[in-house]
Formats: sequence, structure tokens, C-alpha cells
Amino acid sequence: MDRRRFIQAGVAASGALALPRVMNAADSRPSLAPPPFKMKYAPHFGMFTNHAGEDLIAQLDFMADQGFMALEDNNLRRRSLDEQEAIGKALVRLNMEMGVFVCYNAREPSLTTGKPEFVEDLIAQLTESVEVAKRVNATWMTIVPGHTEHRLDPGFQTANIIEALKRGAEVFEPHGLVMVIEPLNHFNHPDHFVRSVAHAYTICKGVGSPAVKVLDDLYHQQVSIGNLIDNMDTAWDEIAYIQIGDVPGRKEPTTGEMHYKNIFKHIHGKGYTGILGMEHGVAGEGKEGELALIRAYREVDLS
Repeated sequence: MDRRRFIQAGVAASGALALPRVMNAADSRPSLAPPPFKMKYAPHFGMFTNHAGEDLIAQLDFMADQGFMALEDNNLRRRSLDEQEAIGKALVRLNMEMGVFVCYNAREPSLTTGKPEFVEDLIAQLTESVEVAKRVNATWMTIVPGHTEHRLDPGFQTANIIEALKRGAEVFEPHGLVMVIEPLNHFNHPDHFVRSVAHAYTICKGVGSPAVKVLDDLYHQQVSIGNLIDNMDTAWDEIAYIQIGDVPGRKEPTTGEMHYKNIFKHIHGKGYTGILGMEHGVAGEGKEGELALIRAYREVDLS
């Protein structure tokens, strides 16, 4: 019997309900765990430090005990080799999947310019990311193409990104890996070039590779455009990954204006079985804030 089933068997035997009890001060992981969520919500490291402490593996254990089946870690590529390998082994042990990490994040105009040095930097970062992905069995990686190059027409900038990502696709395709383009909203990221799912969709169509797809971050799209479900449906054949965050505040579902229960129902109805990245903060403070976040996901999970 694997670890999670053993915990769940204890829940059934005792008739325990709701959130788990805390064992003791020395081990703050729960002694009784709820069943897995029905969708693959993926927390980030740091969301549950009040319960699990700073140790990354202890945090993964806590996530698994709460029923989460996946992990996101934007900072994975910057972690040490030992940390990456430990995370990979823990994910296997816990039967959890790896969501996105950032494989390329331009801090300058970068790919929008068409300059060869930026394209070569992209290729170098993607090549490094292939090895990182192998250590944690990752498939999807976030790419942020860069800031607006104000001296070029937007059409030329889009063409430059397409040509750069065609080169990048050649790195990822042989390994079955996927870079997902993340459009960012213009309020939090005023100079970022790719702002909408529609624009990212256009770029993916131009590249024409299974290694280049769209990351639909619902927080960013609600801030920028709204009309989430219609835009999702129109771009569906190029969307490979979805992220979550409520508006305003970029915290967990139920803290803002977005009707995530309906959104998740729609996504599930379309046959999506992938990961839903929890790229947001925690609305409350301390352990109670972390437990409130877990309760929020139980509330919006599939019925």
C-alpha cells in the first residue's frame, strides 16, 4: 500500500472528516489526509511553510498529504543540482507530477528585436533546461519572449519572436518538451510585448511546432481582457497549460471576482487532464491562511 492510500485508509477507519489534525510540534504534517483533488492543482514552494517549514521536501510531503497531485516551481532552473535531483525523487515517491518552471525569461527587449545574440541566448537557456527537465520529469516550461521594442512595428516584433522560437523548437522537439508562451497583463507588466492569449496563439500558429504552445494564465487574462471562456475555446488547440489566480489581489480562488468553480467545470468538460498551476499568493496569514487556501480549492474543485 502506498503512503497516501495508507493515510486515506486511516481516515476511512476513523470516520474523520474535513481538514486533517496536526500531529505534534515536531511533525506538523497532518496525521489524517483528505482524498486527492479531482483536478491537478499545483502549488508552489513557499505556500505552506507555516505548516511544513522551509525544507522543500517537507513542503512536498505536506502538499501530497493535502491531496495535491502536482508542483510548480518557477525557480527550479536556478536551484542546485542536488536540490533538483531531490525534488525529482520526491515527486516520484509521492506520485506527483511536475508542472512548469521558467526556461527563458527575457529582461530586455530581447526576442522582439530579432538580434542574433538574443536568439543564441535563448538557445543556450533552452539547452540547459532540457537537462533540468529530465531530473524532475517535466514536460512544460514557461517562456516570456520579452519587452516591446518601441522602434519596431508590432508586426515585425511578432515575426522576430516566431523565427526565434522556430530555432528553439528544434532544441525541444527531440525530447518531447514544450515551451509555453505566457502573455502578461499590461497593468503589472506595462512594457511586456505579448499580452493576450490571442497574440500567443498567433505566434504558435506561426511557429507550427508541438514544442511551442500557449500558457493561459487566467489571472493575467482577466486583468487584461476578460471573456476567459470564449477566448480559451477559440485558442484551445494551442493551449497546453493553465495557471490560476483570482482578481483583484492575485490570491486563491474565492477571494475575488472570478467564478473558478464554473471555469474549472468548463476546462474539465473540454477534456483537459493537465496541470493547473497555482501561481498566486495566499490571502490569509499563518497556518489559518494556508488552511483557508486549501478549503478554497476544495470548494471550487469538481463536484
